[in-house]
Amino acid sequence: MTTASLNPAATKPARTSVLPGAHRSVLRLHRATLWAALALVVLAFAVTGYVRLAHEGNPGLIKPLGLSNADDLLHTYLQRGTVALLFVPLAVATFTAGPLVARELEAGLHRFAWAQGDSPARWLGARLAVAAALAVAAGLAVLGVFQVGGSGLVHAVGDSLHLGWSDGPVYAATGPVAVAYCLLAAAVGVLAGLLLRRTLLAVSAAGAVTGAVLWLLGSVRWDLFPVRTATGSSARERGNWFPGDVPADNYVVDQGVTNAAGDRFAPGQCLPDQTAPSCPADTRVVEAWADFHPRSHFWYVQLIESGIVLALAAAAAYAAFWVLRRRTP
Repeated sequence: MTTASLNPAATKPARTSVLPGAHRSVLRLHRATLWAALALVVLAFAVTGYVRLAHEGNPGLIKPLGLSNADDLLHTYLQRGTVALLFVPLAVATFTAGPLVARELEAGLHRFAWAQGDSPARWLGARLAVAAALAVAAGLAVLGVFQVGGSGLVHAVGDSLHLGWSDGPVYAATGPVAVAYCLLAAAVGVLAGLLLRRTLLAVSAAGAVTGAVLWLLGSVRWDLFPVRTATGSSARERGNWFPGDVPADNYVVDQGVTNAAGDRFAPGQCLPDQTAPSCPADTRVVEAWADFHPRSHFWYVQLIESGIVLALAAAAAYAAFWVLRRRTP
């Protein structure tokens, strides 16, 4: 009789984990931070759901808060909440750059991992994979929280709540661009951690670069797709002509008036009924014009911007591995 037959447990195959060892070690090392992030996500969903329930016909839910108007509460909460959600990519960037990469390099913990059999590329790949997974989860959490609180309330007609689909925070919290920016933040964080190898410097640089990209693309996003132009003179607005066939649910990029030759003038520069001091002599206004994006352009702009952001994320990830190869003997 063999030893295996005497001990049936010895014949059972060893339990294996779905995640490779390098990935498990990263998750184990930062489990406290990850649990705290999960708790914040659950809290955000709970608070958002509570406020939305109060708005949907349960005003008694806000009486313990000393408030009486559930509409105003939800309006203020969503306005400030969507702005706060823009900081999620910055949080991903700072966590990836600092605790995930730079702190280990600064403390020399990476040498211990490399000595245990993890190659530098595998060590970096594990951190980048974990950061990417957390980034996707963070982006989906942003979309989910806004969906709970603002579903059906973007440009709600006849409601005291008004959220414009083209407003920067609302736009960023209602499409795939939220996930794309979180992935970019993860890649930028890894690159900053490798380049600087100092926790505070890496955190500052990653946050600054991610914030700069958010600001830059946010300022030019509506130039990424061609606008539609409406002309006419059937409606007036504050003394200036405005085309009457512009859809109500639109985002007007620019507007003005034209003369008989088709030359454009800014609003107020040339008026229909009188000549302004800044208007060229002998100029006669004949119609108004407006460049606008209809709501159907929302997804075109989202997909184009997401593609640009993901391309930047891929470039940052490639640069991180290139830096690692250059600095590893």
